[in-house]
Amino acid sequence: MASHRIGTEREQSLHRALKLRYSGARGDIEVIRAGYVCDGVSEDGEMIEVQTGSFGPLKKKVPELLRLGPVRIVHPIIIRKSIETQDAAGALLRSRKSPRKGTPWDVFKALLYAPELPLLPGLTLELALVDVLEKRILDGKGSWRRKGASITDKTITEYHETMVFNAPRDYRYFLPFKKGETFTVKSLAEKAGIAPELARKALYVLTRIGVVERIGKDGNAWVYRGVQGHVKKRPRGRGIPTAGCL
Repeated sequence: MASHRIGTEREQSLHRALKLRYSGARGDIEVIRAGYVCDGVSEDGEMIEVQTGSFGPLKKKVPELLRLGPVRIVHPIIIRKSIETQDAAGALLRSRKSPRKGTPWDVFKALLYAPELPLLPGLTLELALVDVLEKRILDGKGSWRRKGASITDKTITEYHETMVFNAPRDYRYFLPFKKGETFTVKSLAEKAGIAPELARKALYVLTRIGVVERIGKDGNAWVYRGVQGHVKKRPRGRGIPTAGCL
């Protein structure tokens, strides 16, 4: 594998580990494609983009890459997180486990800023479910939510399954309702066991890609229904999300 250092100086271990894993031993990393730095290119030529945050920055980049061939966006979903906080000298102050557990639904927080990406022909979105160790330093420069501690690195401690989405219809996975059943943000949140705000983001994206539709109102609440028959299609769709070992 040819190794480059374009834009890697501030790269976290989480991002680098996934970039190397998905590019493969015979692939390449940090490759220039269509005027952009592509995180990796696998042995079979598939371009790899590891995106740990919002998909907003990919709105222009991915369509240009797709002109050259298939693209796979790898998005880590942090299932469990351990946190270590050090002082400025590097001494461990405390270690704990975060009470929050991630779920595949968290992908909609990222897709919210590029909701129509799943419609692009040749694009695969893969969720990598992982546990991580987050390291922090108490330097007084971090968020008030972290009491001034700055995040210095995130490292994968365990790999779980993956979920692969190849076509808009694959996102029907997120509809826990029977065919023709109507629902609201509130009922989706209750059925899926997620916060209403996350359910709202999910429905925004699912509506934009044609998986659900608004059909009216119940009081002040919008009423939704899964789209019957074919949803917006694109090439290379291969059914529902698949789970497997990373």
